[in-house]
Formats: sequence, C-alpha cells, structure tokens
Amino acid sequence: MPVSLNRRQTLLGLGAIGAASAFAAPALARAQRNLAVLHLGSHAPSFIAWERGYFKDAGIDLNLQFFEAAQPMAVAIASGDADFGVTAMTGGLISLAQKDAVKVIGGALIERPGSPGSVILASNKAYDDGLTDPSKLEGRSFGITTAGSSFHFMAHKIAQATGQDLAKIDLRPLQKLGSLVGALSTGQIDAWAIQPSIAAKLLADGTVKQIGTIAEMAPNYQVTTAFTSTKNASGEPELVKAFVAAYSRAISDYNAAFIDRTADQAEIDALAAIVHKYVETDSQADVAKANLIAGAQRINEGLAMAVDSIVEQLEWYKSEGMVDPSVTRDQLIDTSFVKTV
Repeated sequence: MPVSLNRRQTLLGLGAIGAASAFAAPALARAQRNLAVLHLGSHAPSFIAWERGYFKDAGIDLNLQFFEAAQPMAVAIASGDADFGVTAMTGGLISLAQKDAVKVIGGALIERPGSPGSVILASNKAYDDGLTDPSKLEGRSFGITTAGSSFHFMAHKIAQATGQDLAKIDLRPLQKLGSLVGALSTGQIDAWAIQPSIAAKLLADGTVKQIGTIAEMAPNYQVTTAFTSTKNASGEPELVKAFVAAYSRAISDYNAAFIDRTADQAEIDALAAIVHKYVETDSQADVAKANLIAGAQRINEGLAMAVDSIVEQLEWYKSEGMVDPSVTRDQLIDTSFVKTV
C-alpha cells in the first residue's frame, strides 16, 4: 500500500505521447497539479508542453514549480507538493521509492554516442596545468551538487571508464548549479560535467576547455527520468497516462527541431523563444537560441525508459552505501506507462 508522507517524514527519508483521450479530460481537471522543473535546457519539453497547452489538452490543470536541484524535487513529489518531475536519479529519490512514496515512470535525457550529450569541462587554470583529458582526474577536484547526485554518478562512470580510483578524485559538493558554474569559471574547481547547453555558454565565454564527453564514458546512460508519486502511479493511472501523452508531444517537437532537424525554421524559432522564457533569460535571444541548438541533447521519444541503465544506477547507489541495500527495482520503477529500451 502507498504510504502518505508528510514533509518532515520525507526529509527524514532522504537522510538514510498524442493527446490524452477526450473522455479522460473532465475527470483529470478536478485538481491543480504541479510539475517540478529546473531552469535548464534539458527541461525544454516541460516548457513547450506548458506554453503550447498540451497539458490542458490532456485534461491536466498543471503549473510549473521551479527548483534548484534534483533531490528537492523528489521530496516535493513524495510530500504532495508536486505531482511530476523529470530529472536525474538521486540517492534521495531511491530512498523515497523504497518507502513507497515515488515511482520512476519514464526516461528522458539519454547519452548516446553520435548524439549531443553532456560535456566534461576543465577550468582554464587546470587545463593549462595538464588536465587535458578525463583520464587525468586523480588528484583533481570535480564539481557535484551533492553526494548521490547525477554528477556524482558521472564522476564514477568517468573513473570506471578510464581506470581511475574515484576515491582519489576530490569531489566538491557545491549544492547549486550556479555555484558550480562560478567555481569552474574562476578555477576554484578543476573539472565538471554538464549538459551541453550550459557547456556551450561556458565555452563561448572562454572560461573553460572541453576535455571529453559523458557519452564516451557512459554510452546509453539514462541521465534523467520522469517520476511521480506512488499514489498517482497506483491510484490515478489515467492521470499518469495523460501526463506521459502530453509530455511526449513536447518531446517530439523538441527532437524534431533541435536533434533530428526535421522541423522548419519557423518552428525552430518558435520553440527557441519558448525555452528562452525560462533558460538563459539573462542572455540575448539570439545567443540563447544558438546555445540551445548547440547544446541540444536527445530525449527518449514517448519517455521510453532505459531500464538497464536505471538498474545500474540503483546498484551503484547500493554499493556505495548511499541507499538501503535491500531496495529493489520494482520498488523504484513502474514500466506500465511507457516502452522500455
């Protein structure tokens, strides 16, 4: 049975495709819902679906709720403050899944060789000092938001792929993306891995150097997932199906414009303008659009889920002692709403 957690219990837990069918819309419209998002280009389908009314078409009265990092998004969904989120796997999310509070119901960003993906960067200072390749990270500092974050897992995959000891890489938890950007730009940390839209801006500013890609280190890594509360997944499956359908429409728009380049220029311009309302708002529109195009990363059509990658991440968190070793894949994921890949 799903467990209803209040905010305090949730915080304690952290410590240890086309439109929906028309007949479903009236039933889903009875309550306002929240979608947890970050001010990142990877969340472009969230902004596209909201601005183009895809959620309304699916019968969902939904607002965007902004966060600074992935783990608080899982807290919000478990406590009922938000209904859906699309972000990276974290130890906190897994712990909440074990408490029957959240479920991963889809996959979003994926690292695929040959497609744009996350970029490994070095500060100019570190690069000039010899950090010209990811295999030279031992003895260097690498930025992460928090222990157990996707950045932590990326550091593990880099170390694994290059035969380095992760324990010899100085992981620096700086909590917020803005702090990581600032620290890398000023040489306070030596390296970081980040999605290409942010990397493109840093590279254009001339404050960093690219030394590799995550796709080289971790092919088919499911970077972000879609998740909801266990209560929604088990008690309101039509709501979850409607969300997946609406979000999938936006993914198709995004991939056509920025990845597959099958959309016309007017459509590309229109979508870039939507995303610019939420991402790189301090940049000129043409600059933001160029960064969005240069930094676009493939998102799984229909929120298809790379199950093997998700399970690999689960097992890594368990092996590192960041989650209870007894947590199972069935507690974490529900594959009934999307295709698996």
